[in-house]
Amino acid sequence: MPVVTCIDDLREIARRRVARVIFEYVDRGSYDEATLRANRADLEAIALRQRVAIDVDDRSTKTAMLGHEVTMPAALAPIGLLGLNWANGEVLAARAAQRFGIPFTLSTMSICSIEDVAQATDKPFWFQLYVMRDRGFAASLIERAKAARCSALVLTLDLQIQGQRHRDLKNGLAVPPRLTWGTAWDIVWRPRWALNVLGSKRKTFGNLEGRVPKADSLTTLSHWVGSQFDATLSWKDVEWVKAQWGGPLVLKGILDAEDAKIAAASGADAIVVSNHGGRQLDGAVSSIRALPEIAAAVGDRLEVWLDGGVRSGQSLLKALAFGARAVLLGRAFVYGLGAMGEAGVTRALEVIQKELDVTMALTGIREVKQASPAILRAA
Repeated sequence: MPVVTCIDDLREIARRRVARVIFEYVDRGSYDEATLRANRADLEAIALRQRVAIDVDDRSTKTAMLGHEVTMPAALAPIGLLGLNWANGEVLAARAAQRFGIPFTLSTMSICSIEDVAQATDKPFWFQLYVMRDRGFAASLIERAKAARCSALVLTLDLQIQGQRHRDLKNGLAVPPRLTWGTAWDIVWRPRWALNVLGSKRKTFGNLEGRVPKADSLTTLSHWVGSQFDATLSWKDVEWVKAQWGGPLVLKGILDAEDAKIAAASGADAIVVSNHGGRQLDGAVSSIRALPEIAAAVGDRLEVWLDGGVRSGQSLLKALAFGARAVLLGRAFVYGLGAMGEAGVTRALEVIQKELDVTMALTGIREVKQASPAILRAA
């Protein structure tokens, strides 16, 4: 087994192992990818304040998210097509998160269905919802999430219109992957991925299969998905979702303080400061730059989490110092999944927690709740 010292090691293994069309779906962003790059660069530019001769024995990375204890202030973000990185990828990631002690969020656009994940795990997970034009279908997804004992609903607000992702178009991304001269050559060089993923039971959108009217082929299903992004999405829809769901509600895609205030007034339990991982509005501000103003705007009215660019324990601690209560991990854990399956997800979480623990010690704090601007070095 290769020595994995950081998330970039897992990324490199995944890049070699996973079919290019799927790896680049995970790895790349929209348009010129300026926001994708800024998410990481702005985090890395923040300097930590090294402290010495402080007793930092008996440290803990534990905290709480939505009232439940977690091993570290992080959850696995909703990522579509996990099961095309590794067979049954959603189930494997959910199991790894459950064992590690942090939440897993299942995407609407998952390969394994809500029911698949519920049957394979023994603790509640979270479900991410897109409000589609077909409100009846959205309502049915909420009911299925309830039946599966999902403990929180994550409503994504920033995909009412899809940003263009150049690499997906050039690679001919399809679900399941279609065989072309390009993909055939890719498979020749990645036979383990092909045997693992293409030989599995699940290769299309598990939550949609057999439930979309007149979707008698994959082409029809893909067209239906593309037609369902809803430009009419408004705060009235958030109220509707909250009433339908009735449980803890997280709003993902907040990048402006005014929207954060509206979210707090809507009765949401948490918001995620996010630009969709640089996959939607290119040129938007990085998540970490937007975070302080948003955190100040809502205060303690709800939990504020950050999504975007976190691939290390150092970056996680910086997010906490800037006002986040926790982060969502996206690409970081998917690289682990693509590299080594369930064991790779676990390894990604172990790497980040270890980095977080060491960084806490070297900045002079024992608990994550002590993270504040005081651990940062002034520019």
